Amino acid sequence: MTEFRVEKDSLGPVNVPINAYYGAQTQRAVDNFPVSGLKPYPAFIWSMALIKRAAAEVHLDLGLMEEATAKAIMQAGDEVLAGKLNAQFVVDPFQAGAGTSHNMNVNEVIANRANEILGYKLDDPKKPVNPNDHVNMAQSTNDTIPTAIRLGALWRLQELVDTLQHCANAFKDKAKEWDDVVKSGRTHLQDAVPIRLGQEVGAWAKAIERNIEKLNLAAEGLRRLGIGGTANGTGLNAHPEYHSRMVAKLSKLSGLKLYESDDLFESMQSMGDAVFFSGAIRATAQDFTRIANDIRLLASGPTTGLAEITCPPVQPGSSIMPGKVNPVLAEMLNQAMFHIMGNDLTVMLAGQAGQLELNVMMPIIAHNLFEAEHVIIGAVRAFTDKCVVGLIVNRANAEGWLAKNPILVTALNPIIGYLKGAEVAKKSLAENRSIREIVVDLGYMTDEDAAKALDARKMTEGGIQGTGGGGG
Repeated sequence: MTEFRVEKDSLGPVNVPINAYYGAQTQRAVDNFPVSGLKPYPAFIWSMALIKRAAAEVHLDLGLMEEATAKAIMQAGDEVLAGKLNAQFVVDPFQAGAGTSHNMNVNEVIANRANEILGYKLDDPKKPVNPNDHVNMAQSTNDTIPTAIRLGALWRLQELVDTLQHCANAFKDKAKEWDDVVKSGRTHLQDAVPIRLGQEVGAWAKAIERNIEKLNLAAEGLRRLGIGGTANGTGLNAHPEYHSRMVAKLSKLSGLKLYESDDLFESMQSMGDAVFFSGAIRATAQDFTRIANDIRLLASGPTTGLAEITCPPVQPGSSIMPGKVNPVLAEMLNQAMFHIMGNDLTVMLAGQAGQLELNVMMPIIAHNLFEAEHVIIGAVRAFTDKCVVGLIVNRANAEGWLAKNPILVTALNPIIGYLKGAEVAKKSLAENRSIREIVVDLGYMTDEDAAKALDARKMTEGGIQGTGGGGG
């Protein structure tokens, strides 16, 4: 049976597990919100602990906190930042508005660990470090949680960017490898003019890099911190230098480029920067959805589909059909990206749900934003390493489809005109003969001119074919 100690808050005594570092307010939240069984993401723990650790040092520098207390809080904060006490953060993401429960969970854990560092037992009624008066000094849930959302998102930004660039680089490698594969282009899922497989895949790489640009742009807004606004932006109970010192200290401790807010009221009221960053993740997710769909389509078959590429066979594809292999990494990527789009919808809805001086929906904004980053990093990394790098081209299929493509006649438009081109295309389809044969038989071009104009590789380089204006 679990043993308990008694902790007190402003509502009275509460039984807390005897070895828990958290206290009364955390236990009340655990009891009040048995909703999902989920716990806070490490990004949310790290970012809040960073704020508490920085605040203790700033207050020590300002002469507002005793050295022993400040240094104990700083040491406890460092331990949380190192992940040593992650099991002590137990409040469900679906909790009281604004994030007071998560804030107090962090305050209580750091306070009790600081007391232990100072030589006091967890159940000692004379513990000197108080979660509200010391760990939460000059702070409010209302300015720490929005600051933590910004810091937590930035904490994994470089990891996210590196993961996406790794995928883009893998596609670039494939684009270079496949640059000589000339295949049928497709628009409206119908035959179109030729394209090189390297060009098609290279565009996927460029799309990913464009999304990296969007993410970095959106992240700039997250660097503005409203810490020091305390309860509603006025900075009540905070030293006049607290805001600027905190931003500098947080930047130094985290290694992140951070800015002071030019309006503490706006930084508290608006979740717009978080919504914008979430939107950039969602935009990235929709591009990956499109790319995954293209891979699934190009790999369809292997005998009754396009089968221009083959995905690595990482697991059996069916419990009933022997030998079946499915594009499971692309399917996984689709599902992950759909989930991220749902995360973004939640962030957007919660972002507009604030009232006056505060957005009380911040806990779910934090959870969904951190989850989106977590899922996209894991999904793209697995997709890159287990699918993209192992993709194989089926050259015979890709070039075989192109040989049957009547839309090659498009290259003849500047020479014989659109109407004659349409006549040639229809006759080619009806008689199952090549464009070259038909255009020569009809007397519209010589065989030599037709061969020159119908050079599929040159068609992929632009220009006007067969007239000296090609891109060859």
